[in-house]
Amino acid sequence: QVQLVESGGGLVQSGGSLRLSCTVSTEFFSSDIIGWYHQAPGKQREVVATIFHGGITSYPDSSKGRFTISRDDAQNTVYLQMESLKPEDTGVYYCNRIPPWANWGQGTQVTVSS
Repeated sequence: QVQLVESGGGLVQSGGSLRLSCTVSTEFFSSDIIGWYHQAPGKQREVVATIFHGGITSYPDSSKGRFTISRDDAQNTVYLQMESLKPEDTGVYYCNRIPPWANWGQGTQVTVSS
């Protein structure tokens, strides 16, 4: 069973930055498409960043230009550098494959104060 461990969240003022990390225990991490998911209070999870095999990245408009996803395949780790944070970025952040494995990590809470 895949284990995912997210970290790096916290409380930050609007305009601030955070760097999230996620370690994934899977044998074939380097070939997996990995995403960072954001779950705002009372809403469904949505993908805010995707990284493909080889490092190609994709972002929705809500995070484009502010978030940067990267991966270290040797460490089975994916990162999310978040800049110019807004109050609407508040929520729990998870990493998972796209499409997701059945198992999810505990997530990491990000709170952006205005």
